Amino acid sequence: MSSIHAKLGKHIKELRKQKSISQQTLATMLDIPRPAISQIENGSRTISADELVNLSKIFGVTVESILELKSEPTVVLGASKQKKKKPGSQLRISVPQKNVEKFREVLLYILDKVGAKPHIGETVIYKLLYFMDFNYYEKYEEQLMGAAYQKNHYGPTPIEFSRIVEDMIEKEEVERVKSKYFEYPQTKYLPRRKPDLSNLTAKELEVIKDVLNRLSDMNAKQISNYSHNDVPWMSTADGELIEYESVFYRTPAYSVREYNEDAQ
Repeated sequence: MSSIHAKLGKHIKELRKQKSISQQTLATMLDIPRPAISQIENGSRTISADELVNLSKIFGVTVESILELKSEPTVVLGASKQKKKKPGSQLRISVPQKNVEKFREVLLYILDKVGAKPHIGETVIYKLLYFMDFNYYEKYEEQLMGAAYQKNHYGPTPIEFSRIVEDMIEKEEVERVKSKYFEYPQTKYLPRRKPDLSNLTAKELEVIKDVLNRLSDMNAKQISNYSHNDVPWMSTADGELIEYESVFYRTPAYSVREYNEDAQ
């Protein structure tokens, strides 16, 4: 059971009791079976975005208030392993080679398609990678690249990015260019070879293309602000890793999955 599910379920139970609403009454209001309420409250059932919105109306609070997850973020890294963080040291993430290879090809695909646009610098690339990874996880409950994203002031940052890019620069797969976008300093990356898409499935490419189509016209400020309203970002403490499981609590504006048939 994920800690994010358990914490959310506990908070919903507290809100229900504060309003003196029984599980049966709440189930009727949400149009779901009563056992589903018990499962939600014990953390064994995820909640759809629509159900979150309805709960906010029933309890008279915001969706953000219901989530209330900032104090206890956890990490889901799929097959990758997290090395423990020593006091005062930087967080270190060990990533399987297959994930690294996929990360490289996805980055090259981004650079090949939109890297030449004047506003596409490092900050925008970070957010495009984030939405590709988290949208794919929400939609299919599987890892795409499975990168680890840290919450910082400008939005989600893939921790592995610098190490992987340095290796790609050494292998002459990408070129780093320091420039300016208007008055702001900018780090751009230009592809030195075409991406190898043989290890990407059709559904992975579909999500990647969808993110580029919807978000690649945003500049750094716009896409950073956009990422700040996504539940995974809002539910994570500053400097901590963003938990993949949090995508299942996204609001409708960010959700990429149809949840109606999941609510039983």
